[in-house]
Amino acid sequence: MAEVFTADRGDTLVRLKAVPGASRDAIAGLLGDRLKVRISAAAEGGKANKAICRLLAGATGTAVTIETGHGSPLKTARANGVSPDQVADALDVSC
Repeated sequence: MAEVFTADRGDTLVRLKAVPGASRDAIAGLLGDRLKVRISAAAEGGKANKAICRLLAGATGTAVTIETGHGSPLKTARANGVSPDQVADALDVSC
């Protein structure tokens, strides 16, 4: 099984399951080998991806970008300059 948080060249890759159209933005916890993220933005025109990046950046205190899965609910995000343990702690998720 793949890890939710993986170190990559000084950054952390985060495997996500995005749920757009939620009532509010929230990190919902682990769902198998993914971090479930609920986003109020619609999944159109990159709105949900931008909201995910804002949510994760606010929680981790670092820049976050979507690496893969731009048009899919299964995504990988990159948190810049932080370790997997730092990301897990910031998101209050234990693996």
